[in-house]
Amino acid sequence: MTVRFHNDVVQHMCRLQSFARRLAGNRSAADDLVQETVLRALVHSDQFTPGTNLQAWLMTILRNAYFSEKRRERRLTHFEPEAAAALPAPEGQQEWSEQMREVAQRLESLPAVQRQALLLVGLHGISYQRAAAIAGCAVGTMKSRVSRARQQLQALIEGTEAPSETEEWLRDEAA
Repeated sequence: MTVRFHNDVVQHMCRLQSFARRLAGNRSAADDLVQETVLRALVHSDQFTPGTNLQAWLMTILRNAYFSEKRRERRLTHFEPEAAAALPAPEGQQEWSEQMREVAQRLESLPAVQRQALLLVGLHGISYQRAAAIAGCAVGTMKSRVSRARQQLQALIEGTEAPSETEEWLRDEAA
């Protein structure tokens, strides 16, 4: 890099500044763009062919630097605290574990016949026919027990009113 090349680049600073302001739209961004252009031109001065148009070469560097910066900005996301606050927080394992513990407690509060029916069919995946044979009741009774157990468990978890244990037992035995 020669002193003459240095001086030639400095002579084009006003034109570079004007072009950068038109591209960037504001003075601060234009100043950064010109600084980047001059730095690239000085670092890569060996790529310039003496006797060709230096201004065109510098403008090309400036334009390429501008478009590179725009591509980089597109890949970046801007953080907006209001938008981030609106996003749901991921649930932690502790909350899931606590919810499962609550379901297990509610399951234990079901009448024994309903709990057995729900565990056989719902948890173990046994067919209604086989579960009825294990429990010693009719298939329809097993279906009723599972249905009522699900309703009762859902009501207990949601904290809503559910039929009393006695009403359930009477309906279960009548079926």
